[in-house]
Amino acid sequence: MDRPRSQVDERRAKLARLREMGIDPYGARYEGLSSAAALRARAEALGVGPGRSWPDERARLAGRVMLLRQFGNLAFITLRDGSGDIQVGLSKKAVANDWPVLKLVDLGDIIGVEGTLGTTQTGEITLWADRLRMMTKALRPPPSKWHGLTDVELRYRRRYVDLFANPGVRAVFQARSRIIQAIRTYLTGQGFLEVETPMLQPQYGGAAARPFITHHNALDMDLYLRISPELYLKRLLVGGMPRVYEINRNFRNEGISTQHNPEFTMLELYQAYGDYHDMMEHVERMFAVAIEAVGGEYRRPFGEHVIDYTPPWPRRRYADLLREYGGVSMTDIGAVRARASQLGIEHGRMDDALVINAVFEATVEDRLIQPTFVLDYPAPLCPLTRRRADDPSLALRFETYVAGMEIANAYTELNDPEIQRETFSSQLKGEGDETMRVMDEDFITALEYGMPPAGGLGVGIDRLVMLLTNSTSIRDVILFPLQRPPGRGQTGESAAPHGEDGAATR
Repeated sequence: MDRPRSQVDERRAKLARLREMGIDPYGARYEGLSSAAALRARAEALGVGPGRSWPDERARLAGRVMLLRQFGNLAFITLRDGSGDIQVGLSKKAVANDWPVLKLVDLGDIIGVEGTLGTTQTGEITLWADRLRMMTKALRPPPSKWHGLTDVELRYRRRYVDLFANPGVRAVFQARSRIIQAIRTYLTGQGFLEVETPMLQPQYGGAAARPFITHHNALDMDLYLRISPELYLKRLLVGGMPRVYEINRNFRNEGISTQHNPEFTMLELYQAYGDYHDMMEHVERMFAVAIEAVGGEYRRPFGEHVIDYTPPWPRRRYADLLREYGGVSMTDIGAVRARASQLGIEHGRMDDALVINAVFEATVEDRLIQPTFVLDYPAPLCPLTRRRADDPSLALRFETYVAGMEIANAYTELNDPEIQRETFSSQLKGEGDETMRVMDEDFITALEYGMPPAGGLGVGIDRLVMLLTNSTSIRDVILFPLQRPPGRGQTGESAAPHGEDGAATR
């Protein structure tokens, strides 16, 4: 008894049959295309109703076959392109010579059709085709019954299927593109120049994070995938470029979670003669243009919350929030360490500022659901930040929190080369986060030539998109998130270690 052929075998047989018929199963140029959305809009403008026909409204369309129903000499196909779905009607009489091709069409195939716009007797907008062309024969069947991929790991691993099988997924990435474009347009209007700085750096810096290390064979030297573009962007301020920004990837060799991916996208900008108050205004305005780009109101759902982005957002002091939610004063380190012990935070040899921040993260962050600017962090956490003139123990830094996530991070930038050398030296001695224990002599040299007073800002683009598309995992807004190779168990989502945020830590 012959073994039943698999769907792949059956599709390969159809592929061979197409070739025997002299038809290229992988198509060619097909110009003059309309989109499904444009055709639907045109039909609605003409007046949709049962049995309508517009003979002068001819169009070409190409897309993937999502549904195929045949009733004798009549067939209906649901075709999906980049704009959406539309029904295509074909009769044996109308397509004539192309009817044998239709018999070889499967779900998932990409076809081209040409015909006239109309509706069915039930009022369904339909392109009544009189020509059919095979554009790509799919050898693998799509997800069963077109309910889309439901296995989360498989969705991320085969994003190319996820995108055409799940329209909502594609909508998220279309929204992402609009958000980024809106931010670029805003910054250009504010006089900012978009620049590019090195991804491969001989000295990492600008953030509290662990780098990926690689080796350049020709120069026989180790290099680092950048954890932040900060120090290079500040060099441009020294060079006389007063407003610069970059939207690009950063890489941090740390954990994976619903909020963290080792490779992520960040906006970073610097404004000469500004400070962190200017950066707060930029954050509010960029959220406003991003919301406008994706449509909707300032009140938007995210998970179980409804977030109100109406500006202005509250400004809260770090120390006040720690006292309110953590129950301790930032200046009473004994009480802070005792609180850390209560929370199960191991802090024996941890620097005081890091213990304070660990308690803050454990007790405050989850409370910051509505957009909030948190101001004036412990200075040892911020080696690249100007100190408060009235209290040098505090840095002129804010972080923006929404739904318990850090979304943005900004400084009034430190531009005194002597103080910068001192703070770098303090880091080398262990007076701060171990991942910041680096000395960038060339950056200090640049400061010695004179960097204007400035404000600087980093915004986590992935998290911004998460919020505005109601996507509760960062992997839902990154086209190809990092995953373990198949066969090594589930990807898992572990908590990110201290200092790694995958969004805006600079």
